[in-house]
Amino acid sequence: MLSNIGVPGLILILVLALIIFGPKKLPEIGKAMGETLREFKKSTRDLTSDVMQEIEEEKKKVTK
Repeated sequence: MLSNIGVPGLILILVLALIIFGPKKLPEIGKAMGETLREFKKSTRDLTSDVMQEIEEEKKKVTK
């Protein structure tokens, strides 16, 4: 989805964000988005590890 934007589209989005939110709010928004992305990655990693543990447990039960 984002691969079709290109440089001019990205510049346009950044300019619109600057106009809408102002220069003082942009760092706060960026920080909040970064924290959200970090939490999402952590949750995904935890979920993946839980599923992998369950798969390993099932494999052990089947082989016994």
